Amino acid sequence: MTTGRLRELALRVAVVVGLLAVLLYVGRGLAGDPELPLLVAGLILFLGLVVADPALVPLVALPFLLVTARLSVAGVDLTVSDAMLAVALAPSLLVLLAGASRPMRQVMWLGALYQFATVFTLVRNPYQANLVEWFHAGVLVLGAVAVGWALGRRGHGGRSLRILALSTLALALITLAQAVIQYDAGNFGPVEMSWPYQVQKNAIGTIFALTGAVLYVRPAWMGWSRARSLAAFWTVVAALLTTQSRQAVIALAVAVALLVMRRTTTRRRSKGILLALIPALVGVSVMVQDQIQSGNEFNSFFQRLTWFEDSMDIWGTDPWFGVGLRWWYTDRFPQAFQPPNSLMDTMTSAGIIGLVAFIALLVGTWLVARRLDPAYGVLAELVLVTRMVQSQFDLFWVAVQVSLPFLILGLCLGAAARHEAAQEEKAKVRTQVEQARHPALGARPARTAGAAG
Repeated sequence: MTTGRLRELALRVAVVVGLLAVLLYVGRGLAGDPELPLLVAGLILFLGLVVADPALVPLVALPFLLVTARLSVAGVDLTVSDAMLAVALAPSLLVLLAGASRPMRQVMWLGALYQFATVFTLVRNPYQANLVEWFHAGVLVLGAVAVGWALGRRGHGGRSLRILALSTLALALITLAQAVIQYDAGNFGPVEMSWPYQVQKNAIGTIFALTGAVLYVRPAWMGWSRARSLAAFWTVVAALLTTQSRQAVIALAVAVALLVMRRTTTRRRSKGILLALIPALVGVSVMVQDQIQSGNEFNSFFQRLTWFEDSMDIWGTDPWFGVGLRWWYTDRFPQAFQPPNSLMDTMTSAGIIGLVAFIALLVGTWLVARRLDPAYGVLAELVLVTRMVQSQFDLFWVAVQVSLPFLILGLCLGAAARHEAAQEEKAKVRTQVEQARHPALGARPARTAGAAG
């Protein structure tokens, strides 16, 4: 037996012995203090999935990225969505470090530009929430894109979209069931999902709008039939309407209208759906008019106007650098609210410098998506548009409401890169086969000095 074979055999024996020792430790420890053994077992499972396929951990974590329930980890309060995104990010970086396509690099540079631009407000406003949110924003954008890239690049693009669709469909069915109970009791107000955890109507509405865009685009690589996608789409739309999240309804309507009117798509879309959008938009208009005519200065419409005024006053205290990320967590101002508009949020937090970088991030990623093959780019483009429109009337930097669209963007980038690599490999194989059949095709006559003259 050779030395190499002996080393390989010794390594396998060592791995088996190590696993048996760990299993023995976990088994004995469960009877006494179960927390540490379970943690070790979970770590082993995590490492095993990473070794098998780095994208398996993000795939398992995917349904939990939609969970907005909060938990406390090591004294830090965060959502389940943020925690699972952080877990999924570590193995995703291994896929990213193996190589990224040009569009993926462009998106990462745009995200890095925004992170760099917001460093100025960190220096100018040194407090803990500012620093924590700087890292949080980086994970929500760059981290989510990296997770999506890993899933798409490793061939899990279609499977990931199906998992997201089914997870959202489950939330929609729970919301509709709760709506039936609420309406039966005579309460026709907005439905907020309260089981198995509490979700604010605009948060769940945003998830419905983003997934609704995915279902209506229904890219071929998602692997769902037209009938299945439409059934899921209308179920999600029905749940969205019960939440009465006006911002989300407008955002989804704009996305669907743009898709129907767009020419460069993979399939023709019926313009008849535009007629279905009219009642929804009329309903939103009626709700807004009712709030205006009510004269109640504390309803959401007038409250937003007040917040817009206050936001401009706060921005004026430091227009270039802003007053810091999550400034409403401090007591420096009499007002404590997150501006319900992505541009005003960024202006107050990071000033004009941060706002320019933020606009570059949104517009730049949209342009990257638009230049992709329509089979992948249309979905990324419409999801980004949905989020951009919705955030003009509501909060932007909120957990899954940020990470979900950028994760889907990464999915599209990764799936497109995988398809392109497969096509290049097929072309290379065809060329080699042709050269093998016809050697003369691959031979080039030597260039002589006389011929050169």
